[in-house]
Amino acid sequence: MERSSLWYRHPLHRHDITETTLNWNKGIRQVHRWLSIIFTATVAANFIAMALGEPPAWVVYSPLPPLFLLLFSGLYMFVLPYVTGRRATQTG
Repeated sequence: MERSSLWYRHPLHRHDITETTLNWNKGIRQVHRWLSIIFTATVAANFIAMALGEPPAWVVYSPLPPLFLLLFSGLYMFVLPYVTGRRATQTG
């Protein structure tokens, strides 16, 4: 029995891929927001520690890991409209 193209949907249908991509992008944005809060808190703690005297090295360098993660997530979100726009013009 042949399946009609009207009701049969391939498991990796375009809509499913788009929906998964949107969920992935939403997760990246949420992680980026939380990283920015963590980065801000570590910078504030750094200033407070410097006001109290010479801070230990781990306090001075504590903003760097969230900063690098913010860099990567921010670059991903920056490039995303250009990549999806190019993809939409190629398929459509």
